[in-house]
Amino acid sequence: MLIYFYDLKTRLKDYNRIKRMFYYDLKKSRLSTYPTKTKSVIIVDDSGEALADLFFYRHRKYLECYKARASSIEEIF
Repeated sequence: MLIYFYDLKTRLKDYNRIKRMFYYDLKKSRLSTYPTKTKSVIIVDDSGEALADLFFYRHRKYLECYKARASSIEEIF
């Protein structure tokens, strides 16, 4: 299981345009089918690693992105 942490990095002037473009592309991609995601975190199965890497690589100019591997995740609340 992979956890992707990302944050948009852009000037304030361009922020809304970049944000709309990024989330529009995210909604169109197959990453939107993964059930556990929040505003800046997406959890992907190992089989979806190549898809997620490619998606975030395409947006690397406007993102700061980190990837972590986890063996299990527990919901607290």
